[in-house]
Amino acid sequence: MPLWELAQETGPWVRLAGLSGATAVVLGAMGAHRTFPETDTKEDLRKIFETANRFHFLHTLALVTVPLCRRPVVAGAFFLAGMGLFCGTCYYHAFTGDRSFRRLTPIGGSCLILGWIAMVL
Repeated sequence: MPLWELAQETGPWVRLAGLSGATAVVLGAMGAHRTFPETDTKEDLRKIFETANRFHFLHTLALVTVPLCRRPVVAGAFFLAGMGLFCGTCYYHAFTGDRSFRRLTPIGGSCLILGWIAMVL
């Protein structure tokens, strides 16, 4: 059986990883060509953006491997939640300068950690 057929049988994870990767590329390009708000220093917001984009890409690659786990739904759900909460709040802060959602960032980081742990179980 070809690998792509095997991956399709395990659920939507590879397709979600493809969408996540495409989103990471688009956001990476936006961040590379954008002027950041003056609320914090531009360099600080750029570093926050770069961290979000790096974590987004790394966890997209992890999402590709989720079908190989014993419990792909658990690992995939934690990765998706973590990318949304961690990367999403960092992207929002970097693009707008608004810190109102930053309290959710550590929850997203915890979800990413739980996603990696779920891959082990």
